[in-house]
Amino acid sequence: MDEKLTKSVLAAVLAGGSGERIGGAKATVQLDGRPLISYPLEAALDALGAVAVVAKDDVELPPLDQRAELWIEPDEPRHPAVGVIEALRRARGSAVVVIACDLPLLTSEVVGLLATADAEGSVAVLASAAGRPQPLLARYEPTALEALLEFDFDAPMTEQVMALMPTLIDVPPEASFNVNDLQQLEEVSRRLRSSSEQAE
Repeated sequence: MDEKLTKSVLAAVLAGGSGERIGGAKATVQLDGRPLISYPLEAALDALGAVAVVAKDDVELPPLDQRAELWIEPDEPRHPAVGVIEALRRARGSAVVVIACDLPLLTSEVVGLLATADAEGSVAVLASAAGRPQPLLARYEPTALEALLEFDFDAPMTEQVMALMPTLIDVPPEASFNVNDLQQLEEVSRRLRSSSEQAE
């Protein structure tokens, strides 16, 4: 990745979810012997060389890679936009590639694609997987901060981000496969084992 790019675009992995349906904090749930958060963290680090983890103070986290910085977001409200806002506030004028912590099939190539995509004048570039926009797999420009601060924290994230008229870029469906319950965790484990066997 271009050194100039890594200075103008940051990566932030959002770890604010409670993980109630999966039996514990999403970031620490084990997937094939690794914390769930380690998969998107690795993709972000491979693509951009540094990453921040954005989480509430009471969220349980595993030991983080030494290249990862921890940013604590406000306790309230509990809404995905809060993590995006905190990341943009701390980014000091850089664009931020925002990544949910429960995307274990995300690749560094997709992160790089988001980091380098032409925003075409919009305040955000969203991944679109099988026609579904992904506000938590997206690059937000510094100019997005003012609009995000006006969000209704009782309303869904996607419809509010789409109202900002973001640029959409197609990504493979698996890049946005998020793990919300034990069944999905097992499905991802099967996919990872299958990929590993094919690579051998």
